[in-house]
Amino acid sequence: MDVGRTSEPRPFWLAGRPATGDAEQAVTNPHDGRVVGVHSVPTPEQVEQAVAAADAVRKQAAALPVHVRAEALAHVARRLTERAEEIARLISEENGKPIFWARGEVGRAISTFRFAAEEARRFSGAVQRLDTEPAAQGRLAYVSRVPHGPVLAITPFNFPLNLVAHKVAPAIAVGAPILVKPAPTTPLSALVLGEILAETDLPEGMFSVLPVPNDRASSLVEDPRLPVISFTGSGPVGYSIMDSVPRKHVTLELGGNAAAVVLADADLDWAASRVALFSNYQAGQSCIAVQRVIVEDAVADAFTAKLVAAVGALVTGDPADDKTQVGPLVSEDAAVRVESWVNEAVSAGARLLAGGTRDGATVAPTVLADVPADAKVACEEVFGPVMIVQRVASVDEAFAAVNDSRYGLQAGVFTRSLDVAFRANRELEVGGVVIGDVPSYRADQMPYGGVKESGVGREGLHSAMEDFTYEKVMVLTGLTL
Repeated sequence: MDVGRTSEPRPFWLAGRPATGDAEQAVTNPHDGRVVGVHSVPTPEQVEQAVAAADAVRKQAAALPVHVRAEALAHVARRLTERAEEIARLISEENGKPIFWARGEVGRAISTFRFAAEEARRFSGAVQRLDTEPAAQGRLAYVSRVPHGPVLAITPFNFPLNLVAHKVAPAIAVGAPILVKPAPTTPLSALVLGEILAETDLPEGMFSVLPVPNDRASSLVEDPRLPVISFTGSGPVGYSIMDSVPRKHVTLELGGNAAAVVLADADLDWAASRVALFSNYQAGQSCIAVQRVIVEDAVADAFTAKLVAAVGALVTGDPADDKTQVGPLVSEDAAVRVESWVNEAVSAGARLLAGGTRDGATVAPTVLADVPADAKVACEEVFGPVMIVQRVASVDEAFAAVNDSRYGLQAGVFTRSLDVAFRANRELEVGGVVIGDVPSYRADQMPYGGVKESGVGREGLHSAMEDFTYEKVMVLTGLTL
């Protein structure tokens, strides 16, 4: 089934119902430029209706019985399972992501909604005895968590289903209405998710999916009826949102230039295969794709040879082909930028060990060595299939190199030493440390987020549910305890 092509434009979702506006927008495949879908664009008046509906239902949403929320989330998980191949094809077509990775994204979204259904049932209050002091005898505190109110979710193009799921699922789990503004280049997956949510018993106004252009997002950001903003995307945009609404509760999952440390005791074959694959998965368009490879001198020559061979063995090509591991970037403009950063580094003295070429929106998997510290590919987020190899003399130098960055999302450390593993956890200035694997690993239930310029707050179901709520205390008096 070709899910992207329909005779009529896809509707958007306004307060849980399908709706059409007075304009349409085409979505194209980055690999070959084909139009794979057309969707309707909400008018400003319809956006206002969606916000008003979310505000109107906020008390009803917060009071929804837990079983209603949990069953809605479980229904989404079941329907995503039933439609998994269809939706994976849609992700691949709108994003350019190889179907291999798109299927993995659908599987993760299924898990995200399933975990949310489980967390909704566990997310209960706590009781504290207060008679620890004589003045509080007979008193008991019940501490619960209450939604701040409707959530505005602004999502990126690189995971057009699962990063929407990571905002929608915890919002529903805690009883918070949510408005989703998907990335303009990849809105179709979010619209299908809206279609599935509409099959549940959630009240009208509980969710809207509004594919509006980025230049119309400011009115949503500034609207006081949306007290929570959950944003995933670039740092400049994220921090501009936070600066524009200082009194709102804003969570930001931003970028990184993730490092993988390969120490002398590592399994070099395993490390080379994992680094090669996860520098280039999603065409490098992941904030935890391996960008910096920091290798101890004693094994640097052997490891680099294995790494270059592993990169050369990756299959680059048509995203619809089951064998393809590396597809195009989201647009040719993005690929041109990545190519220019590589050329800039080479002009400044970097050695090109692999790749460095571009064909339309596709950049060949690229490995650079001897990269100047101030080159963009070393200190900025490439967001493309490019990695740099840096030699260091010791563990001390390796960890210092990881921390020599404005970013701090995740890091990977290939070592067999338990002592070094715990040292890495103590010393590395990142939100997550992965021992024995790449920084690109993420389990959808775990806390996920960064420090420094990699963001504020945490995703992962329980963590996001806490971010969307605040603690409220009720004190009971005159009790015999």
